[in-house]
Amino acid sequence: MRLQQTETRDMAVSANRLELLQIADAVAREKVIDREIVLAAMADAIQKAARSRYGSESNIRADINPKTGEIRLQRLLEVVEKAEDYSTQIPIELARDRNPDAKLGDFIADPLPPMDFGRIAAQSAKQVIVQKVREAERDRQYDEFKDRVGEIVNGTVKRVEYGNVIVDLGRGEGIIRRDEMIPRENMRYGDRVRAFVYDVRREQRGPQIFLSRTHPQFMVKLFTMEVPEIYDGVIQIKSVARDPGSRAKIAVVSNDSSIDPVGACVGMRGSRVQAVVGELQGEKIDIIPWSPDPASFIVNALQPAEVAKVVLDEDAERIEVVVPDEQLSLAIGRRGQNVRLASQLTGWDIDILTEQEESERRQKEFNERTQLFMEALDVDEMVGQVLASEGFAQVEELAYVDLDEIASIEGFDEETSNEIQTRAREYLEKIEAEMDAKRKELGVADELRTINGLNSQMLVALGEEGIKTIEDFAGCAADDLVGWVERKDGETKRFEGTFSKLEVTREEAEAMIVQARLAAGWITEEDLAKQQEEEPEQDETIEVAEGADQDA
Repeated sequence: MRLQQTETRDMAVSANRLELLQIADAVAREKVIDREIVLAAMADAIQKAARSRYGSESNIRADINPKTGEIRLQRLLEVVEKAEDYSTQIPIELARDRNPDAKLGDFIADPLPPMDFGRIAAQSAKQVIVQKVREAERDRQYDEFKDRVGEIVNGTVKRVEYGNVIVDLGRGEGIIRRDEMIPRENMRYGDRVRAFVYDVRREQRGPQIFLSRTHPQFMVKLFTMEVPEIYDGVIQIKSVARDPGSRAKIAVVSNDSSIDPVGACVGMRGSRVQAVVGELQGEKIDIIPWSPDPASFIVNALQPAEVAKVVLDEDAERIEVVVPDEQLSLAIGRRGQNVRLASQLTGWDIDILTEQEESERRQKEFNERTQLFMEALDVDEMVGQVLASEGFAQVEELAYVDLDEIASIEGFDEETSNEIQTRAREYLEKIEAEMDAKRKELGVADELRTINGLNSQMLVALGEEGIKTIEDFAGCAADDLVGWVERKDGETKRFEGTFSKLEVTREEAEAMIVQARLAAGWITEEDLAKQQEEEPEQDETIEVAEGADQDA
């Protein structure tokens, strides 16, 4: 009878072990995580239940044999000189009775008998297993999708919450926020959706996979899928600008002169571009040939409008575009859409003028220069107009230009030219004296006059900003002096600097600041020499990196 009970108990134990392994296999398959992770979670749960029985201070380890499912419980005791807590420590004399090689700091494993879990212990163990499996599942999702940033994924709409769309990606969930949806696009449960993975974050509630259908790179990836030449690298997409759901511009260039990049992207009877347009809910797409010449590129970007003339200001990254009067509305587009997208595409600020507006502005500038010369040089209107028409814009140009250049103007002899230059210099000396007096009145230190490039007009501008000493000037940045530009959401905001109206370049401002810092003792000539030695090395590193990128 006793033998029969023993066999029955052994069969039950074997069945429990087998069931444990079957559960681990089922959970691993369902959650797509390693079986070892599930078994480790179960072992943690058993350890927690065992501590509640043998004491929470006990250091208990549970091992599950991955082949047989056998559970082995052990209490780890630290080997110490003199034990104070026998539930966690063992004196070295007793430890050496069990293991002659035991040393201080080692752990002795004390086997524990198998235990039956009570209801509370089982519930607690279940919570630990669920938590561990959920953490493993989150880690698996994060590891899988973090490397897919920049890719297009397909999924099914799972639910819509407050305008945000939750997408089932099969082995994870993504979210398309309301502002990442194409306007007027409605999605319902069960709809198939394609989106661009632009960010994956590890957050408290699990990995968050952020999707977008408005991101410019979504369009780039769609064209890459539709146009084999882009996928193969024969055609490059240089830049993209989108007004999601309405209109977009995409600049392309071919590395093979025999292939037309625009034609390849359009496809036979527009088949390729229409596939992209259909995915983007009818968004109109202008495919534009890219050019290394900014003026040509901007003219192309403003299509379908025709451009009569362009004037570039490379320092300010601004460009003036002159269009025929009847082309103005086409160039600007509805609510400024065409010029805004062209600006985003090219990275330049674009000012659009009609031919009439440009003519009026040129006339205004001509009249202002004429008036300036009449007042500064005490000449009549005709002489002022002649000087303005010859391209002179400032009195300084007349004061310091070669005398022969003035004398070469028709109707001007050497005596007249000499008189004009003398009056120009006298006028500048008078202005300089007035500005110097104002500088002193503002309390700007004389030592600032030693900085090469700073004139009295600049010193007055500094004084009005409260910059009065070498130390004050040394603490300035180039942005403080010449201003800076910020781009956000396709719009450009310009911030003025102290010298914004004085035609000072950023390089000149930086050179003057360096002089001030040398004079103030903030840096030394050795520091400058060391910095100049390091800069070529950095440039070389950048070139190597760029070359590696191109190879990739």
